[in-house]
Amino acid sequence: MRQSWPRPVRHGLLTTALVAVVCLVVAAASAVSCSDAAAEIGTLTARARGTLTTVDGHAVTVSWPLPDGATATARIDLAAPPPPVGTTTEIAYQPADPWHAVIPGASLLADADRALNGLVFAALVGLAVLVAAGWRVCGRARLFRRPARRALVRRVRVQQGLLTRSWLETETGPPRWIPVYFDPVLVSLPSPAEVTLYGDPRADRLVAAAVDGVRLHPSGPVRAHEPRGRRGDNPTRPDEHARARARAVSGLARQFRVDSATLVPAPLVGLFWTFLTDGGFPAWAAATAITAALGLWLSAWRGSDPS
Repeated sequence: MRQSWPRPVRHGLLTTALVAVVCLVVAAASAVSCSDAAAEIGTLTARARGTLTTVDGHAVTVSWPLPDGATATARIDLAAPPPPVGTTTEIAYQPADPWHAVIPGASLLADADRALNGLVFAALVGLAVLVAAGWRVCGRARLFRRPARRALVRRVRVQQGLLTRSWLETETGPPRWIPVYFDPVLVSLPSPAEVTLYGDPRADRLVAAAVDGVRLHPSGPVRAHEPRGRRGDNPTRPDEHARARARAVSGLARQFRVDSATLVPAPLVGLFWTFLTDGGFPAWAAATAITAALGLWLSAWRGSDPS
């Protein structure tokens, strides 16, 4: 029995859910870190001006006078290169424990800022993906309300980089290339074949199609020029193994195996993000996870062809 939801919708929902879950986990971890740092910073209610007395790598020692006339000293780790000895700086400290203090550029302040940025970034990515997915599903469904027309097309596969997509190349009039989300029915489609188009490829930006009652949603705008990349055409007469191949590539498990190539750059993006933010392993893990999830989501968004 055929699934109630079209294959591209199921594929898109799974990858959208994956991005949402990853962003939720990253946002939750960032929120906990931000809350802990904010709670610690909240105890530093006293203010003073002090002087840097020693510098040891990224740690400095500062001293300042207390209200009772005594002198307090604290060692503070910095996230930035330390200023020279003798520099006067603002100090925030705990009145009951003056040794617990921060100055501008302290690691505690940087950790709080980094956690807040991670929370905001994960929330924005998750929200953007959810909005984009909802907009595309609603917009593509309306295309099938257009007047239908019959047309001769060829199904071609074009590989560009890590992504392979299916296109319907029109045979009549000025050629147009219609990108469509993959469906197993495309594997056994002869070239050329008569299909139903919803929209005019010469005038409309988006055109949907149907083959033997199977709806093919557009994965992008119609093109007037042949897409770049390595091209592969369906045969004029599909061989006897075409249906078996169609069944073999119909599942989403194979789809994700093919799309797993997009995971390769994720650790490198994570390293780059860690370098930019001066974060540690948590920053690398968060950036890598979000990049990997987005890679799978973008493959679904653009209509990856696993055949």
